[in-house]
Amino acid sequence: MIGVAPPAYDPAAPTAASTLPVGAPATVRAYVAELLRRHRRAFLLLITVNTIAVIASMTGPYLLGGLVERVADRERELHLGLTVTLFVLALAVQAAFVRQVRLRGAMLGERMLADLREDFLVRSVGLPPGVLERAGTGDLLSRITTDIDRLGNAMREAVPQLAIGVVWAALLLGGLVVTAPVLAPAVLVAVPLLVVACRWYFRRAPAGYRSEAAGYAAVAASLAETVDAGRTVEAHRLGERRIALSDRRVAEWTAWERYTLWLRSVLVPAINITHVTVLGSVLMIGGVFVLHGWIGVGQLTTGALIAQMLVDPVGLILRWYDELQVAQVSLARLVGVRDIEPDAGDAGLAPDGRRVHADRVHFGYREGVDVLREVSLKVAPGTRLALVGPSGAGKSTLGRLLAGIYAPRDGRVTLGDAELSRMTAERVREHVALVNQEHHVFVGSLRDNLRLARTEAVDAELWAALGAVDADGWARALGEGLDTEVGSGGFALTPAQAQQIALARLVLADPHTLVLDEATSLLDPRAARHLERSLARVLDGRTVVAIAHRLHTAHDADVIAVVENGRISELGSHDDLVAANGAYASLWRSWHG
Repeated sequence: MIGVAPPAYDPAAPTAASTLPVGAPATVRAYVAELLRRHRRAFLLLITVNTIAVIASMTGPYLLGGLVERVADRERELHLGLTVTLFVLALAVQAAFVRQVRLRGAMLGERMLADLREDFLVRSVGLPPGVLERAGTGDLLSRITTDIDRLGNAMREAVPQLAIGVVWAALLLGGLVVTAPVLAPAVLVAVPLLVVACRWYFRRAPAGYRSEAAGYAAVAASLAETVDAGRTVEAHRLGERRIALSDRRVAEWTAWERYTLWLRSVLVPAINITHVTVLGSVLMIGGVFVLHGWIGVGQLTTGALIAQMLVDPVGLILRWYDELQVAQVSLARLVGVRDIEPDAGDAGLAPDGRRVHADRVHFGYREGVDVLREVSLKVAPGTRLALVGPSGAGKSTLGRLLAGIYAPRDGRVTLGDAELSRMTAERVREHVALVNQEHHVFVGSLRDNLRLARTEAVDAELWAALGAVDADGWARALGEGLDTEVGSGGFALTPAQAQQIALARLVLADPHTLVLDEATSLLDPRAARHLERSLARVLDGRTVVAIAHRLHTAHDADVIAVVENGRISELGSHDDLVAANGAYASLWRSWHG
């Protein structure tokens, strides 16, 4: 119902991943203070030009009040020429500095917004690798799109306009005290109503806007997950269940939208009443003072005009403060990544050799539910290891542990006797690389996309890497070769070509240990087989852990580990495991037949 807060968003309701945290109030305040310190010169300049503009705007009421006073006193010399000249001059100064206020405010907002985007990206990239994987697509996308969009208006206008409004109101009150001091208390008549309305609204608004933002993130997550897993949803006939979940998420979100709209529908009329009350109290109280001869008509005129001018800054402050309530939620969601402990690691810890060893490893994505149990595995340098087994057995999870993406709940995963979870992410990436089926093409040239792996690579090395993954043929056919723009708005690469680009980056990065998780899944079986043979020549002598869904990959491996129910049930070469007539032999006969 409108006026009653809907049920709070339940983060424990069915979603595919845990969300990133929302920043604590102290974190948000600290970040805002940091932004203001970075841009303190621009902020002070904005306040200065705004002060000049407001002082110029008060010249008109002061001149008009003086003119009315002279008329009331029936003076013959009204000095109209001088009054008009001063008024026009003040108006010109006001116009010039108002333009500067808008310009400086927009520039300050854009710079702060750019800093926010960069800070969020830098902080996100620096998080432990497993954190973003667990966060899920919907939550991350809603933060970097919807929350950034909401903050865009706040950073461009709300922050500068709120500062402008506060300075404006303070100077007008100061001008009222100077020109008509006895009328200044009349302005306070409307304060109780304004305070009551604002306290009522702002006690409810933050929670409402937070739940509204969380509800939208849940909608985005539900839709993104359903689309991404469309084939699985269809295969398991989960369509009705996913539609019902999406409908429930949308209903929760729209309920919070209606609630926050109702809050605004109460606040706005209250603000309008205070505007009328301010002007009415000044006129009535000032009229009584004039009748008793305590002030002149000119002072009343000046006071009434300044009181009327107060409507704009007060409305500006409340309007943009309300906007900041929405922005504060989005800002808290964006700076929430600052509450996550960065990948501390031991910068001095480095592997002594290339031996990979998993010792009695236990791991689970949720508390109390282990995906891997009591897994022990030794991989000698230069070994090609294939992980096979049924879907959901834990192959990809084990691959991510061996790549240092996740840390085991219990047990140790080491590289050269150094524990991967204790090394910094940068140190781990120097030695181990993970390539899976999620490949990304960034907006820019083909050369820039390849140089993400090694910035100093020359063109000859780039072409060699493309050749190693059988991509030089279509790459040379591009109109501008390595300078061809790819990604959104450029040349559209097929999923298979994007996968080849990712593998070419792997060749350029030149790690000594690789984890390949369905790295050729988007290629047809014949092309994948040819590519794997080409890669085998390039990667000869390196340690390769391949999660094998096509068993010819396992056939070519030195060692095969069969993963079942979170454990390694068989370990050996292809011939040995076929001769053992166990789980692998059954898989091989089924696949080969």
